[in-house]
Amino acid sequence: LHSTDDTSCLPPQLSREVIFINDYPPSEFVTKFSGFSFELIQFTMPESQSVQVFGKKKTATACAFAKQGRGLIKVNGQPIENIEPECLRLKAFEPVLILGQDKFANLDIRIRVKGGGFTAQIYAIRSAIAKSIIAYYAKYVDESSKNELRATLMAYDRNLLVADPRRREPKKYGGRSARARFQKSYR
Repeated sequence: LHSTDDTSCLPPQLSREVIFINDYPPSEFVTKFSGFSFELIQFTMPESQSVQVFGKKKTATACAFAKQGRGLIKVNGQPIENIEPECLRLKAFEPVLILGQDKFANLDIRIRVKGGGFTAQIYAIRSAIAKSIIAYYAKYVDESSKNELRATLMAYDRNLLVADPRRREPKKYGGRSARARFQKSYR
């Protein structure tokens, strides 16, 4: 706060150096501080290193948000170790197991998944984890290590990075499903 007048005439509650504008309603601010000159200071948060990617399988969509951290991977707010069903839990861990835990040590990944069934959701999660580490390395580390990770994942399973285009075929009339027809009887 810089005054055009002598600061000794200020009331004691106004003699501080920094005044937060949000502390006062606009009309009160104008009446209290008329005759003073101000220097506006803008506070900015340090920019965090983060990437956002999507993993999809059928109608399930997993949105992964990866940022610098200490190696946490959470799915819908729960640790990845708690994923159900248990028999498919290893499928969600695949990108971590293939690339090694050291690659994920300084990375926090938060995943939101919705849509589809539980199997499709697990496949969407594993795709989102794999895509997020590739995107993070491409943006904040170096291109050669990104290419190395990408080659490792592609050699194991292409569907970790490339979406599976297969969808359910629509049902047609004259039968109970897309291809099966109702049984025909002659008598």
